[in-house]
Amino acid sequence: MPRCHMDLPEIDRPDIYQEVTDTIIAELEAGCLPWVQPWSDEAVALRMPCNAITERCYSGVNIMLLWRAARRGSYRSPYWLTFRQAIEAGGHVRKGERGTSVVLARRYTPEGEQQRADEAGEDARSFGFLRRFTLFNAQQCDGLDPRFVPEVEQDLAPEGEMIARSEELIAASGVDFTSGTVEAFYSAHDDMVHIPSWSRFQDPLDRERICLHELVHATGHSSRVGRDMNHEFGSSGYAREELIAELGAAYVCAALGIPPTVRHANYIGCWLEELRGDKRAIFKAASAAAKAADWLIDRHVAQAVGCDRHMEIEEAEQRMADKPR
Repeated sequence: MPRCHMDLPEIDRPDIYQEVTDTIIAELEAGCLPWVQPWSDEAVALRMPCNAITERCYSGVNIMLLWRAARRGSYRSPYWLTFRQAIEAGGHVRKGERGTSVVLARRYTPEGEQQRADEAGEDARSFGFLRRFTLFNAQQCDGLDPRFVPEVEQDLAPEGEMIARSEELIAASGVDFTSGTVEAFYSAHDDMVHIPSWSRFQDPLDRERICLHELVHATGHSSRVGRDMNHEFGSSGYAREELIAELGAAYVCAALGIPPTVRHANYIGCWLEELRGDKRAIFKAASAAAKAADWLIDRHVAQAVGCDRHMEIEEAEQRMADKPR
């Protein structure tokens, strides 16, 4: 999966962690989950937000911030860029347009710390901080390449195609599934996703969403991304893991062109409690979710490339076999 685009903004002094957290809290309190559907029109294909110049997808908490801005501005283009990038691309941001703030994590090593660490035979201490920079959606600009703002809206893919993509990703993960249980869940004990029988699902696409949610849980296994999965049901840690699975499944769904939906809205109260108590909680959850989604999508892409290469070899061999001697 493409990684987050990095720009070089000026350092901000305000507490950006708290500002972003307050934004997400306000969304949740209003009953809006910023990772569910970035546009009010659900007939439009869902895309991960990416930089118009580098075509790299944004990651972590920035996905939610850009989806929120897309929903509020009714933007259907997934492309974003800085004021300077718009000019470099031959266009410009329209006068009066307001940008969207996103964040970039950096680390700082104090002056003299490296020398102190070398003399003491220790690792130099560094401190994490956030920088903020402003992005504009391609629909807020004029003069850009038309491909950034298609004249014809891209409709959702047929349901069968979305299901096929999901099943391919699930198979590529290598995670074992079993069906026939009453509820859907991932068991760390046997490292297996348990799903009710297919016949119990009225909506086949919803079945795929549930599978992807549980698959994100499975990435927490030590043989994959690795997360602390030892949480009692109903605990704070359990709620945090559910938030990671919610976000990760939304990211995977968007990458596959599947409109994501909320799986566990009953945890909103717990998530609000977590965010109010830790201004970095949403950043940690979004980062863990992005790592899980990256792991799943990278394996899916690698398998697809391998299959394409295999088909190319078979076709070449067939052409050689058919060639007159």
